[in-house]
Amino acid sequence: MRYTLANGKNINIPDEEIKKSMKALDLTKEDAIQMWLEDNDYEVNEEQAELDAKAKKVKIDHGASAMDKTKSKEKKPRPKVASDEKQTLFSQIFDNLYEFYGENAKIEKENKLILVKIGEKEFKVDLIEKRPPKTK
Repeated sequence: MRYTLANGKNINIPDEEIKKSMKALDLTKEDAIQMWLEDNDYEVNEEQAELDAKAKKVKIDHGASAMDKTKSKEKKPRPKVASDEKQTLFSQIFDNLYEFYGENAKIEKENKLILVKIGEKEFKVDLIEKRPPKTK
């Protein structure tokens, strides 16, 4: 079916789509043609344009955005547990370094890190305990 718009432009509208719309939605032929023109952006439906503008203003937040800082869980401090062997080794290493370098040897982190200054250079001794692998 050929349809002429108000600006004089001719359009081919498929007859099958018009018949299908008339039957499925119980529309008159004029209403089905009007609906087809609006659906295919040849004409503007004022009501639909208004609803689209309202819908674009609405932002849906399903909680995926950044959480409110006041509601976030407080992190509990994890107790640092060093084995007896590591504590003993750390104290022996520090005692020996202190015996040789005196005040130039100091503990940065307990059971973890020792700083030693020799002349102009500074050294770090980091004690790391390797744990046995987990068995599956």
